Amino acid sequence: MFAHPDDESLVAGGILAQHAAAGVRTAVVTATWAPSTQRAAELTDALRILGAGEPRLLGYADAKVPESAPGQPRWCDAPLDEAVRRLVRQIREFRPVAVVTFDALGGLTGHLDHVHTHRVTVLAAEAAGLDVYPEAGRPWAPSLVYLATHPRSSVKAIEEILGTRGAVHATPDEQVTDRVDVSPWWEQKVAAILAHRSEVDRGALPGLVAGLSPKARKELLSTEWFIRRPLPH
Repeated sequence: MFAHPDDESLVAGGILAQHAAAGVRTAVVTATWAPSTQRAAELTDALRILGAGEPRLLGYADAKVPESAPGQPRWCDAPLDEAVRRLVRQIREFRPVAVVTFDALGGLTGHLDHVHTHRVTVLAAEAAGLDVYPEAGRPWAPSLVYLATHPRSSVKAIEEILGTRGAVHATPDEQVTDRVDVSPWWEQKVAAILAHRSEVDRGALPGLVAGLSPKARKELLSTEWFIRRPLPH
């Protein structure tokens, strides 16, 4: 569960490709952008590359791009109960063993939409297994939530590769539970990131990735970090 098209490829593209290669079903729910938009079409291409099925778009507006979903509220302003109920429906329909989303800081950027995604997902993952929201389907309890994060020890190298400096949100290393080597799938991950062509063109993070050498891309994208949270049953 991520906020914007491209988050899934940047943050978890490696584990999505890894699990698809092992024959494991994966799916991506994206909070923002209407299905009729270019960003949604690019998401379709990226998920096809990663083997993660068809997009599941909630259709809210990006906090910084009102035209992403005309007439819809911003995701970061979406009523919490409504957002949780809609994600509970997705979880009960797909019946995942594990759910992946942002950490409580909202990833490296701390984007408002990322932070709201964290809150909604953690609540929905627990609520999906309870006798609540009966209209959203039969209860299903995932076993784990994985919070995508970056350890503080990785920040300097990331900033050097991207040529950026500034306020970066990162987790104390001792709180990171899982360090996943996704180097066998890094080229697939890069292809999925670059499938978000409009973000490449406007110089967002996929655009920065596009400008890197293959060596720098591999160094930047070959590891994914997570905080593992078991869910109560």
